[in-house]
Formats: sequence, C-alpha cells, structure tokens
Amino acid sequence: MKKQNLSEREEFGSILPEYGRRKLLTYADSIRELADSFKETENGRDSVINKEEQDRRDYIWQKRLCENKELMVAHLEEMAQIMSGLAEETRKCVPMGERRFKQIAHALREVDIQIKNLYLIENEMGRMEVSLTMKCIKASNLSADEIGDLLSVLLNMHLVSAGDNAFFISGEWQTFYYVEEARFHVLTGVAKAVKETEKISGDNYAFFERDTGNLTALLSDGMGSGEKACADSTMVVELMQKFLEAGFQMEMAIQMINSALLTGGENTNMSTLDMCSLDLYNGECRFVKVGSACSYIKRQHLVDRISSGNLPLGIFQKPDMEAVGRTLMDGDYIIMVSDGVLDALSQGIGEDMLSELIGSSNLENPGEMANAILNFCIHQCRGHIRDDMTVLVIGIWKKED
Repeated sequence: MKKQNLSEREEFGSILPEYGRRKLLTYADSIRELADSFKETENGRDSVINKEEQDRRDYIWQKRLCENKELMVAHLEEMAQIMSGLAEETRKCVPMGERRFKQIAHALREVDIQIKNLYLIENEMGRMEVSLTMKCIKASNLSADEIGDLLSVLLNMHLVSAGDNAFFISGEWQTFYYVEEARFHVLTGVAKAVKETEKISGDNYAFFERDTGNLTALLSDGMGSGEKACADSTMVVELMQKFLEAGFQMEMAIQMINSALLTGGENTNMSTLDMCSLDLYNGECRFVKVGSACSYIKRQHLVDRISSGNLPLGIFQKPDMEAVGRTLMDGDYIIMVSDGVLDALSQGIGEDMLSELIGSSNLENPGEMANAILNFCIHQCRGHIRDDMTVLVIGIWKKED
C-alpha cells in the first residue's frame, strides 16, 4: 500500500506541468499577436517622405523609441508577475481510496473507457477539480461532456468539462480536466444597427469564458464609422480577449492595447472599451470602462446605472480607466450599449430615458430585450440612424439543485 501511495505522488507530480504548459502556450500566442500588430503598423507606413519632413519625423521616432522602451519594461514586468503567479498556484490532491478508484474504473469500463490516472484536486479557490487520463478502447463517439455527467454521478458532485478539453474521447491516452459546475447560468442577446451611410458597423463585441465559470463581455466603439472604425474596434476586442484569456492583468492588457492604437502615426486611432466580467460561482460582477457609454443592471423594475467620465483609448500615453463592482442576483440583467444608442434618444436625456425603458420592460429573453431597446431608439430618431448602435444584454439565473 505504501508503494502505491508513492507511485501516486510521483504520477501526480507529472500532471502538474500540464496546467503550466497550457497557460504558457497561451501567453506565447498572445505575445506573438501583439508583435504582429506592431509589425503590421510598421510595414504599413509610407516609406517615401520628403526631406522637409525628415527632421520632424526623426524627433517623433526618437520620442516613440523612448516610450516603447518604457512599455517593453512594463511588458517584461508583467510577464514576470504572470509566471510568478503561475509558480505560486497551489493545488491540493485529495486522496482517493483504492476501492473507490476501482469502482469508478469499472463503471467507465462499462462504456468502453479505460482510465490510467484519476485525481481529485482542490484548487486555490477551494473548488474541486478532477484530472482524468483516459482513452476509448472501442470505436465510439463518447464526448468529454458525457464522461463529465457520468463522473458527476460517480463522485457525487456537479462537474463540467473544462473549456480546453478535446470534444471526443479518442483511442490515444489524453488527460481531461473537469471542474465544479457554477451556481449561475446566463443567456445573452445582441441587437445591432449600422449607420445609414455605411455598410459596416464600427462597433464590435465579444462574449467569452476567460476561465471556467467566468463570463466576460467586451464592447468597443471605434471612432467615426465604417471600415476604419471597425478595424480599430476589432483590434481592441480581439487583443483584449487574447490577453485576458492568457492571464494578463486587466490594467496591463488595456495599456498594451492603448499603445498599439497610439502607433497608428498620423492616422488617429481611438476606440472605447466597455468590459463586464461576471463570476458565475458567486455572482460578483466587475465593470471596466474607458470612454464608453453607460451600462445598466436591471433587477425587476429597479435599474442601476453605471457611468464613466473618461476618454477613449488611443489619446493619451496612459489611459484612464474606471472600474465598478456589483453583486448580481437570480433574474438580474446586464445591459451594455454603444454611444449611438444614447445619441439616438432625443433632447439629450438618453441616459434617463433608457433607464426608464429598461425598468418598465417585462421581457425575459435577453435577445428580445436587446431588440426592443434598439427598436425603441430607432423609432425615437424616426428611422434616421446617424451612428452605429449596439445593444448587449446578459441575463443571469441561479441553477436548480
């Protein structure tokens, strides 16, 4: 029995690098994305300049060189912090008796799954994780989610497959991770309208899970409209998502994106950033705003308005950002809008009018709510869409036990 425990400890040590390996690969991809964005900016510059402009441009480039050196130092410090945090992560292995392991192995064998390692792990948040190395011994189409459902019954805990697991169980040995299911679930809805003189919207958005049990919504409004605004807001949304998924601190991610916008040279690049990060385990919600329009939290007929007074990204070397925290409850809704929505409402009272509209709504489906808000705004401006409009709605509900 002692030999078996020693073997288990040795095997457990061998799976820990997999956590770090996955994260480090994501870090590397994010750094490459940032490098590519700077390369594209540099390659896109006009190489033919006249002598008269040379001195002025030399000064500008020298100034930017100093700024880039400072930024590089900040990047390296951030990477050091990320890697230090990764090294300090603690996971506690919860012992599993041999009899219980054999029972689980037998149950999985019944569905043609052979297992090699099974570990119960308590993470730094006190939540349970399961690491399972397995393969399919016959041709079948069992998915990671189906195995998660079976493990939930066998281990008497609600488990879901981690987001980076393979979808199907193959005939090769693979390690799958399962985590405790979150207390809340969400539905999202989106409604958009393009400026009447344009073919493409300058607004862009994304919903994604930064970690299992965390939903992040991003909304960016590029300066102006059309392709140029769309390109700027696309870069903001895509880079922000990559940095957050990689584990960068929110402040550093915003700083790096702001620097990428500033490298646009004489072409002004400005975009707003509106971010909502929602923890589906405890309902904690954090809003981060950089030059964005108001956001709203609807609780039955009460509405909490979250506003900011700062400027968009791409103006100053150090962006100004505002963060606000809230705790959500079962049945709450989050509404995020771009500037065009408030501008469409008459007499400069868009924020108050929208609060009243949201509070009086009895709609429960987030998609229907988003469309109702957008249609109301279009009606208020008599069908003349003078700016891109985007409405994001997130509904949160507690899961039944």
